[in-house]
Amino acid sequence: MSAPALLEQLIEALRVLPGVGRKTAQRMAFHLLERQREGGVRLAQLLERAMAEIGQCRQCRNFSELEVCALCAASQRDDRQICVVESPADLAAMETATGYRGRYFVLHGRLSPIDGLGPKELGFDLLAKRLDDQAVEELIIATNPTVEGEATAHFLGQLARERGVRPSRLAHGVPLGGELEHVDRGTLAHAFGGRTELSS
Repeated sequence: MSAPALLEQLIEALRVLPGVGRKTAQRMAFHLLERQREGGVRLAQLLERAMAEIGQCRQCRNFSELEVCALCAASQRDDRQICVVESPADLAAMETATGYRGRYFVLHGRLSPIDGLGPKELGFDLLAKRLDDQAVEELIIATNPTVEGEATAHFLGQLARERGVRPSRLAHGVPLGGELEHVDRGTLAHAFGGRTELSS
């Protein structure tokens, strides 16, 4: 069988992106070839450079071109708090939506033995070293409220408590502006179980 045509290879290569099926990849390929050849060349060059030069920060594991990322190098951030997130996208969301000024740690996943993701792959040894070596008072666990995310949060909580660090968990439940009748049962049950006292 002969090798696929170059256009077919391009379409298949574009399908590596999340949420991109065959038709979308085909549309992208046709658009690049019909109207954006210069942009396509620039995209190819930047992709190649990014794949070669972007690695992980040695402290927080966020994406970085440098050994230590800008967030870890910033002296004005609070060393007493570390917020653990599942992905660099989660870190970006926290930075955009909150006034959090502490440090971060990026897992690049969540505990999932079926996917081959255990404590070693998620960098728990590096996090434990940071908790041992630094004056961290609080570990903020910001994993997603999935089965795997909750298991990861439980493991992280134990890791923190063993080192005398207070673990905390992001609140989950009814979204701000949401109406109870439109909230799914699981979210409502979780919110009800995690209710807090109303301060005066």
